[in-house]
Amino acid sequence: MEEVLTNPSVIRVTALLRELSCPGEVTILSDSARTALDAAMALGIEAGQVASSIVFKLPSGNPLLIITSGRHRVDTELVAKNLGVEKLHRADADFVKNASGFSIGGVSPLGWISKPEIILIDEALNDYEVVWAAAGHPHAVYPTSYAELIECTGAKPMVVGD
Repeated sequence: MEEVLTNPSVIRVTALLRELSCPGEVTILSDSARTALDAAMALGIEAGQVASSIVFKLPSGNPLLIITSGRHRVDTELVAKNLGVEKLHRADADFVKNASGFSIGGVSPLGWISKPEIILIDEALNDYEVVWAAAGHPHAVYPTSYAELIECTGAKPMVVGD
């Protein structure tokens, strides 16, 4: 699993964590953390502590990043209503990779190659002292906090699911 640390996406996230003075160290998981449940089981934590980076396409065609708690799904109708847009569009794997520089399953909230138009963070993540986010690869995660994610990404807090 040592090769995960030399993955260009993981190197990009690790460098940014250092640059932003974030204390969390990237952890390599032996099992994939492609889903919040996978990550939670591998880390021995609650699914809600997983900060999943979900990408949608806005009506403008630009990316929307929602950093959501793994304890629920994003309510796209609620988010669209709160953003004042008609609807959120699903983003396919190519769109996600081209916008973020990450493959689905390893999308980090940090280190995007082009900044999303809007970044939202699920208020439910504030229920946990420590949350875990992807670090650019399905086997790489790092510990952080709700406040640190807001500070490092500029995300706007919002209720995004139930």
